[in-house]
Amino acid sequence: MSNSSLSSLPSTDRPDVAARLRDALIGAAFTADGLLELLGAPAYAALARSEIVPALRMTRGDSPLEALVRLFLLQQPVPHARVADVLPVDACVESGWLVPVGGDELAASVDVRPYGGPGGEDWFIVSDLGCAVGGAGGIGSRAEGVVLGVGGASTTLAGLTVRTPVASALDLGTGSGIQALHAALHATRVTATDVNPRALHITALTLALSGAPAADLREGSLFEPVRDDETYDLIVSNPPFVISPGARLTYRDGGMGGDDLCRTLVQQAGERLNDGGYAHFLANWQHVEGEDWQDRLRSWVPRGCDAWIVQREVQDVTQYAELWLRDAGDHRGDVAGYQARYDAWLDEFEARKVRAVGFGWITLRRSRAAETVPFVTLEEWPHPVEQPLGDTVRAHFARVDYLREHDDAALLTAHFRLVEEIVQEQVGLPGAEDPEHVVLRQNRGMRRATKVDTVGAGFAGVCDGTLSAGRILDAIAQLVGEDPVALRDRTPAQIRLLVEQGFLEPAG
Repeated sequence: MSNSSLSSLPSTDRPDVAARLRDALIGAAFTADGLLELLGAPAYAALARSEIVPALRMTRGDSPLEALVRLFLLQQPVPHARVADVLPVDACVESGWLVPVGGDELAASVDVRPYGGPGGEDWFIVSDLGCAVGGAGGIGSRAEGVVLGVGGASTTLAGLTVRTPVASALDLGTGSGIQALHAALHATRVTATDVNPRALHITALTLALSGAPAADLREGSLFEPVRDDETYDLIVSNPPFVISPGARLTYRDGGMGGDDLCRTLVQQAGERLNDGGYAHFLANWQHVEGEDWQDRLRSWVPRGCDAWIVQREVQDVTQYAELWLRDAGDHRGDVAGYQARYDAWLDEFEARKVRAVGFGWITLRRSRAAETVPFVTLEEWPHPVEQPLGDTVRAHFARVDYLREHDDAALLTAHFRLVEEIVQEQVGLPGAEDPEHVVLRQNRGMRRATKVDTVGAGFAGVCDGTLSAGRILDAIAQLVGEDPVALRDRTPAQIRLLVEQGFLEPAG
């Protein structure tokens, strides 16, 4: 199916109409807060699952807000007179936001969904009709160039991104423009690229309707649209990472074999980053028979970059194939066609000796120190985390710098503090005199839990910044009757891990 089956889009050369439409939407409380109040939490949450019946039931009245919800969120035609009470109708029809349909009714040409910015900004995400959310319900369109709105992956990436003021940001594979919109808050110059010209058009609409500055929009794949001499302080990408046979859907299928698209993207990002700059990616990677996934990912990290890679989920190849066949709506309709496609996915995985697929986050940070001593952290953490995580990510790399600059001798002369909101749990059989092990748990950020021995637990518990690490260990050695020199020799590795994972921080 080609783009011809998709609706024609509003014009991007009428910023005055976008501004008037924005004012009218906000004036009618067509905002994230306004929708929650009108629809109630269950109907609002159902919209995020592509289910519209609860919202249809809640919008049977005749208020301006109900008319807008039916028009832009539920894609129902609304009588011209009702729309004219709320929106600048003539201008909206003329510039293509609204389309006259049978009789005296109007329909929306695109899905417009309110989205609350991090500082309470009233933003609007534009996407193709019926495609504001994807996932298990299917995207509602199999047109190759369809542009989706904001899904869970988009908000995860937005939350991960380090939000310091920067001169330049690159949103690679912008889609509906959500990452470019976030970047516009803290980057002087935003460049957004996509292989799909329809996505660039929709990004321009999203930015205009959200009252954000226009971005430099460029068509092309991966780093092709970027000039050789251009580098950035921030690169973000929620790329078409799905590992699939063939490239059917532009928004998700990268068209390269296996996980080559994600590997290429990560490997090429290093030379595009300024010193101190960050690159954040969502990615899928293959778990290949006879190969450790961590070794595979380590080989992706470009020279001159530190990296933090977190595997959030692993699916076996059957679960993975089913997820994305359902995403495209292939499970509805032709059973033989569905089974043939499923078979093709499994053939592809078998040929590549792929047993499972990992999903997660990859963060790179360009650093002069990484040229000689790169710091690459790979871990599996499928548990809930606190979003947004941008500050946690930035703090992780600050600790990386600290650890790189301090050898074991320097660590023992340093002073540390236990980070706030860390709790200690003792694990063992009821009634036992000593615990089997002690667990330290964070209530913020990554919400990690880590096992420590009694020395590690005792050390962490005493860290308040007043005594050096070495002095604390000498006191512990005296308490437990151990040789202080031996304890000083074997403990720095544990201190290093507690600092790296954010349980201890350097005092001052």
